[in-house]
Amino acid sequence: MALPAYAQSEPVILTIDGAIEGGKPVDFTMSQLEALGTATIVTSTPWTEGTPTFDGVPMRVLLEHVGAKGETAEVLALNNYQTSVPVIDFTTYPVILATKMDGEYMTVRNKGPLFIMYPFDAVPELQAEIYLSRAAWQVRTITIK
Repeated sequence: MALPAYAQSEPVILTIDGAIEGGKPVDFTMSQLEALGTATIVTSTPWTEGTPTFDGVPMRVLLEHVGAKGETAEVLALNNYQTSVPVIDFTTYPVILATKMDGEYMTVRNKGPLFIMYPFDAVPELQAEIYLSRAAWQVRTITIK
């Protein structure tokens, strides 16, 4: 399937690989991610001021789209931060892969372009250190294991 002309010139910002349908890595541009649909989380975090609004693709939808078959998402960020997230987090909680904060696309300098965001304020149990460590910013690769 050929990409639309606008998508051909966009950079790849995310690669998902590992235990996914077809077994080959799947690359995404911003347009391709957003075409999957978006959701919003309004929450405070230890890394931001106030209570920002985050918009992005629900992780559950993204992993369904690539046919994820594993139990763990190994996340690698542009700054080489690594974290392991149980895939069940994405079906238990409305976690998103945020592309925007307060209506603006996030830059690398501002924790972007992709930030795994949990609804910390809406679900108090998520304010535990284990969940905070899974909220990776500058996400570049997700490997399903």
